[in-house]
Amino acid sequence: MTLQVASSYVYQSEDLEQFVPETHRSSRSAFTRDRARIVHSSALRRLSMKTQVHSPLAGLDSARNRLTHSLEVAQIGREMAGTLGLDPDIVDSACLAHDLGHPPFGHNGEKAVALWAEKFGGFEGNAQTLRVLVRLEPKTFDAEGQSRGLNLTRATLDACIKYPWAVQDELAQSSKKFGFYQSDSEIYEWIRAHSLPRQKSAEAQLMDLADDIAYSVHDFEDAVVSGFIDPLTLLDPGIRDALIRDSAEWVGTKDLDGLALALESLSALPSWPKKWSGTFQEHAMLKDLTSSLIGRFATSVQRASESQKVLGRFEGSVIRPYETDMEIDLLKGIVASFVMNLDTRQQEYERQREIIIELADWLWEHSPSELEPIFKEAFERADSEIAARRAIIDQVASLTDRGAIDWHSRIRA
Repeated sequence: MTLQVASSYVYQSEDLEQFVPETHRSSRSAFTRDRARIVHSSALRRLSMKTQVHSPLAGLDSARNRLTHSLEVAQIGREMAGTLGLDPDIVDSACLAHDLGHPPFGHNGEKAVALWAEKFGGFEGNAQTLRVLVRLEPKTFDAEGQSRGLNLTRATLDACIKYPWAVQDELAQSSKKFGFYQSDSEIYEWIRAHSLPRQKSAEAQLMDLADDIAYSVHDFEDAVVSGFIDPLTLLDPGIRDALIRDSAEWVGTKDLDGLALALESLSALPSWPKKWSGTFQEHAMLKDLTSSLIGRFATSVQRASESQKVLGRFEGSVIRPYETDMEIDLLKGIVASFVMNLDTRQQEYERQREIIIELADWLWEHSPSELEPIFKEAFERADSEIAARRAIIDQVASLTDRGAIDWHSRIRA
C-alpha cells in the first residue's frame, strides 16, 4: 500500500530567503543548492573520522562512523519526506548536517567540551551544528565582511534546529539541550522569524525521527557484528528484567511495561538474530532485520501522519506512535547496556575526556599562535573572554578523533 498525505506542502517565498541575498543562473532549486553545499563541505568530510559508537581508530572496519551514519539518516529521511509531502532536499540536507557540530569521540567528547565550556556559554552538538552552517564553514560573507557560512535558505536552516530554544530556557535546564549560542542569536532569530516558539518544523521533526531510526537499528547491527551482543543472551529470560531496567535508565523512561512489550514484539520477528558466528547466512538475516526494522518504523509513522491534509513547516506534525518509540528506545537501551556502559570501556572514555580538556586548556594558554588560521582570526577579533573561549571551543570541536589524539600527543611530547 502506498502511503501519501493528501497534498505536498507549498513552500513560501520567505522559506527560500537567504541571510545574504544571492542571484543564480542555475536551474537548480534553492533547496537542491543547499544540499549540494553541505555535501561539498569540509565539515561533512571530517565526520568520516569521528566516533559514532566506536572510534574509526578502533579497528572495527565495518562499524559506522559519523559520516556513514549521516548518509544513512539522509536516505531514510529523504524517502519519508517524499512520502509525507515534504521537500526531500530540505530533509536530506538537515539529515546530512545534523551531526556536523559533534566534536571528537562522539557523545563522550561532547560531555567533555560542555564541561570546559560550562561558564562560557556552554556547548551542545546541535547548537554547534548551526554555528558550523551559519559561520564556521566559510563560503559567503556579508557587507561587513563577516562569514555567514554556507548561506542556506531559511527553511533548510530551520530544519537543522532540533532544539529551538536558548541555553537559558527552562527546557534547556531540564534536557541539557539547546539550539544556539548567544553569539549566534542574530541569525537564529532571522531563521525563526516565521516560526512558532519552541516548535520544531515538520522537516526538523522528520530529521530527528530519521536519526533515531538509523542509530537505533544500525548501532544494534554493529554491536552484533562486532561481537558485543550475543543474540542468545538477548533471549535469556534470566537477564530480561535487568536489560529492560538498563534500557529504561538509558532512554529516561519509567515505562518498563512498554519496553517489555517492545522486546517481546521485536524478538518475535522472523529475522531477529538467534545466534551469531558471522556466516553469510547470519549476515544476510541480520541485514534483513535492519531493512525490516527501518521499514517497520517508517511505515508506522507514515500511517499515523498521513491523515493530515498538509504536512510542512508549521502545519501538522510528524506523528510517532508510542509503540514505535518504545521499540526504538529498547534498541538504544540494548546497545547502551552491551556497549556504552561496559566497565571495560570506562577507562577509554576517561582518557578521551582528558584529551579534550587538556587540549582545550593548552590551546587557551598558547592562543592565538597555536590555533588554525580560521580560529586564530576569531580569537584575535574577540571582544570578551567568552568570545575568545568560543574560538577555542570551535577549534576543538572541529577536530576528528585522529586530529585530537595527534595534537594532544604533540603537546605532551
